[in-house]
Amino acid sequence: MKFDELNLEDALLDGLCAMNFKETTPIQEKTIPIILEGKDMIACAQTGTGKTAAYLLPILNILCKGEHREDKINALIMVPTRELAQQIDQQLEAFAYFLPVSSVAVYGGGDGGLFDQQDKALRSGVDVVIATPGRLIALLNMGRIDMSFVKFFVLDEADRMLEMGFVDDIMRIASYLPEKKQTLLFSATMAPKILTLAKKTLINPVEVKLSVSKPAEKISQSAYVCYETQKMPIIESIFKSKSPERVIIFSSSKQKVKDIYLMLRRMNFKVAAMHSDLEQKEREDVLRQFKNGSIKLLVATDIVARGIDIEDIEMVINFDVPHDVEDYVHRIGRTARANADGEAITFISDKEQYQFKAIEDFIEKDVKKIPVPEEMGATPLYNPIKQQGDGRKNFYRKYKNNRPKRNTN
Repeated sequence: MKFDELNLEDALLDGLCAMNFKETTPIQEKTIPIILEGKDMIACAQTGTGKTAAYLLPILNILCKGEHREDKINALIMVPTRELAQQIDQQLEAFAYFLPVSSVAVYGGGDGGLFDQQDKALRSGVDVVIATPGRLIALLNMGRIDMSFVKFFVLDEADRMLEMGFVDDIMRIASYLPEKKQTLLFSATMAPKILTLAKKTLINPVEVKLSVSKPAEKISQSAYVCYETQKMPIIESIFKSKSPERVIIFSSSKQKVKDIYLMLRRMNFKVAAMHSDLEQKEREDVLRQFKNGSIKLLVATDIVARGIDIEDIEMVINFDVPHDVEDYVHRIGRTARANADGEAITFISDKEQYQFKAIEDFIEKDVKKIPVPEEMGATPLYNPIKQQGDGRKNFYRKYKNNRPKRNTN
């Protein structure tokens, strides 16, 4: 479907045309008409499917008609991380280029100047606030923000916010909002905790569900079955044969990210680390240097896997196997964007085999196993079926009902 087939205002369509946005994605086609009708909605969609535009466009469309208080906050978008708040704010500014709609991203981690800037924008009356729960709670506690005129309440990446322990903050923030509002919840999964949150915050919601996407076909997926101590030598071997250029190395552990970063620095690679211990300015500096090419390698926790749009990533390396299938899809989805080619390599230690087998089952693909160089010694056999224990059973049970159906056509 084309955007001009939707009931959108001309000024908004002009902005989309200037950005060369012509065709809707599936999530946009399904959700925009529902939001324009004023209904509450819960949508299951991953990062990279166009979900941000799916809720921004109809909200902007309604706000640009001028039927709202210009000196009050009219829309509140809750997100789990400051990086995602910044990204959504930038997208909103682009979509609203021809519209009289203002926005501000509200998040913690900055200096006093950042707080003053956010506070001034809020007090002057901004149309759309994109906020992380912690900073918004702080502002509410100080009585520096009025949420009584909010018409739209969006929970983006709700599953990630719940994983980060924000459920009480979300409910407290919701208590400051008027009863009459439109609430939209977006999540990568329809886990029971998400449905529980939806029951508490939404009224007769329409449910839109897209199946969990498989990795793009253009991503060349492979893996090394190895011992933990062999992972760094394998990385060194990979980069000896091909110099790194826009590569992300993911690890689930913040401490391991720091360790990998230090080891790569000793090897004289242009590398930076991204994790939650960094101050906001440090994160922004790292992303800017990685985007402009002065840093070739980025070692990161999953904070980068969701919600951060970095173009032209040529390779993703999973230093460890992600705990969740969705995290695997999100991680390797950083590469092969916009129809480009990309490569994803995963290191599978002897203790991670059952997790990776569950991922292979979910994506319905046997990922190619690359032999570890002989000089690095013996390696484990890839035989995940023999790994027993509650961990494996629980991992399979968690995704049993979410696995995509095979196409028999």
